[in-house]
Amino acid sequence: MPRRESHECDKLPGHRVQHRPAGPRARAARPFSDRRGIGRVSWAAVNGQSSLYSSEAYLHQLLAKAVAAKASDVHIKVGQPPGARVRGEMVYFRLDRINPADTEACARLIIRDPTVAASLDQLQEYDTSYAVPKLGRFRVNIYRQRGTLAMVLRSIPQNIPTFEDLGCPPACRFLAERERGLVLVVGAAGNGKSSTLASMIGHINRTQATHIVTVEDPIEFLHADERSSISQREVGLDTHSFAGALRAALRQDPDVILVGEIRDEETMEIALKAAETGHLVLSTLHTPDVARTVNRILSLAPDRGQADMRDRIADALQGVVAQRLLPRKDGQGLALVAEVLVVTGTARETIKNPQGGTPPLKEVMEKGQSPYGMQTFEMHSKVLVQQGIIERDVARTAAAF
Repeated sequence: MPRRESHECDKLPGHRVQHRPAGPRARAARPFSDRRGIGRVSWAAVNGQSSLYSSEAYLHQLLAKAVAAKASDVHIKVGQPPGARVRGEMVYFRLDRINPADTEACARLIIRDPTVAASLDQLQEYDTSYAVPKLGRFRVNIYRQRGTLAMVLRSIPQNIPTFEDLGCPPACRFLAERERGLVLVVGAAGNGKSSTLASMIGHINRTQATHIVTVEDPIEFLHADERSSISQREVGLDTHSFAGALRAALRQDPDVILVGEIRDEETMEIALKAAETGHLVLSTLHTPDVARTVNRILSLAPDRGQADMRDRIADALQGVVAQRLLPRKDGQGLALVAEVLVVTGTARETIKNPQGGTPPLKEVMEKGQSPYGMQTFEMHSKVLVQQGIIERDVARTAAAF
């Protein structure tokens, strides 16, 4: 199979790194890894299978190399070698290009549901998780592109991260300690929402004697009971849907409910009901900032009166943390930039009556830094620039999004 031309560039620990040929997206595509480490699984070790990816040992070595290089995601797709996202950029293992038999073999290793595996040729997209002993867990999305299977495996840390590990703003601790209401962590995919939620659950688990019920698709972080009792349910494995599991959770004596994602009107309605009836509900939305989060919630219930829905949101919502991950100045990964709204009396009035002379939410956040720990993206990114954590031009992208 022909090899693509390349020239050497940066180094990763234990890996030789090479660039792809220059092009309009060359910055986002770098091959990496040394083949010796990945190639230690021989053809003899795959028991006569037609693909190396039929061997779980081979897949485990591939994932181990990616984790060692601090990759956040591993990409397996027909027509190119395995890829990974390292420090926010796509790089590629120096291995043979993957063919359709490889991705099918890999999917069969990962999928645990026999019904799904039996209809693999009909599969269009599927979420699951995959565990590698002594290495960690991965959140997996298997999908079809150009008629062939592909997948992305996101590495999940084995230890539950703390607020300090993630660089979360102090308001995250304050919101996690609320007795009731709705707390949302929002942002685009890949911006650390699941990690922040895990740190909130971890904080509650260490400090409060509660019953926590989580509904996830799939389960990512595995929580061990500490002061709290934690029941983790996976959509497709333990329950049929977010809405069904959330409805059932109300009968499971919970203090805290985590909903992996609010995807539809029914789930939002039950989440609001849970928050209104004395539970702390933590969840996520794919919205870029605080202001658009309120509009997104309203759009999930288009048939309801706007005034009624605004009142419910204002009364139930405790706070919103919007997140973006930006490249660090020192090249050592990504830094969290956050926008934070803690719902005070002024914020409630703004949500209920945005046209009634109340200050916009951005102004509420700007004036609420003390004592509530509120901040806008502009405020937080300015601090990170002053601390030498991110570049000034990178900070502008957070503020202008």
